[in-house]
Amino acid sequence: MTVLLTGAAGFIGMHVAELLLSRGDEVVGIDDLNAYYDVGLKRARLARLESRRGFRFLAADVANREAMLALAGLEPGTTRIVHLAAQPGVRHSLVDPYAYVQANVMGHLVVLELARRLPRLEHLVYASSSSVYGGNRELPFAETDRVDHPVSLYAATKRSGELISESYAHLFGLPQTGLRFFTVYGPWGRPDMAPWMFADAILAGRAITLYDAGRLKRDFTFVEDIAAGVVGCLDHPAPASTPRLLNIGNHRSVEVRRFVTVLEAALGRPAIVVDAPRPATDVPETFADIDAIRTICGYEPRTPIEVGIPRFAEWFLSWRKGG
Repeated sequence: MTVLLTGAAGFIGMHVAELLLSRGDEVVGIDDLNAYYDVGLKRARLARLESRRGFRFLAADVANREAMLALAGLEPGTTRIVHLAAQPGVRHSLVDPYAYVQANVMGHLVVLELARRLPRLEHLVYASSSSVYGGNRELPFAETDRVDHPVSLYAATKRSGELISESYAHLFGLPQTGLRFFTVYGPWGRPDMAPWMFADAILAGRAITLYDAGRLKRDFTFVEDIAAGVVGCLDHPAPASTPRLLNIGNHRSVEVRRFVTVLEAALGRPAIVVDAPRPATDVPETFADIDAIRTICGYEPRTPIEVGIPRFAEWFLSWRKGG
């Protein structure tokens, strides 16, 4: 099976690619290696993949119509697409809103246009986000909840992608599954995410900021559980004209201050904590209802933070030392 994977040099993308390659799939990785965060980290992930049999890399921006649509002729045997490329980061959308519309809306549209030109395509799985739930107060978040009040531009662009996908399923019969990721962490994570920023500050003796005294709660999900869920969903195509939206999380809501306590123990150092009010872009709690993905794909997260955080810390210390 040939899988086209966008965002292959990204955090989740690398783990999904490794899982696909381990079972013998051919993976065509797409990434533009942009400078939103350390390109060296992206290249290191990519080097891991390029050492594996069955992986090919093409440098391209998913919003580049000419480059992406050319893949219909270059890779006509593609049977599945995993579309993970995006402009991430909720708070950065206040700084550069145009990047979010370009990558998350235009990029999503271009991937759909590519998908409908691939004659053997069986399934497209794409990344949405739990941020689409906005300020919803009913927990856990379920796929049937209303999602028409986003609290960030990032969330609005991810919801836009879901709606565009629904129209393409109706118009062109594209079998699609959108996955609403909850807070993902683990080895090879991103420098702009809380686990990395917390670990870096703790080791350097700098203060970390916890909003509302760390009482915000997140459904922290280990990246290997996420990768297994992505591949599991890829193997269970949605009906052609009935697109699916599924939560993919840990089904455990943990206070951020508890996350920090476990991280302190894993690093062997205490954190210096500063309290601050919750920003308008942050919600008080996220918590995934995963009944649907469990039923459809057999998804079952297995990694509590007491296991996942030490694994992240071990990798982070190694990366900090240069490899």
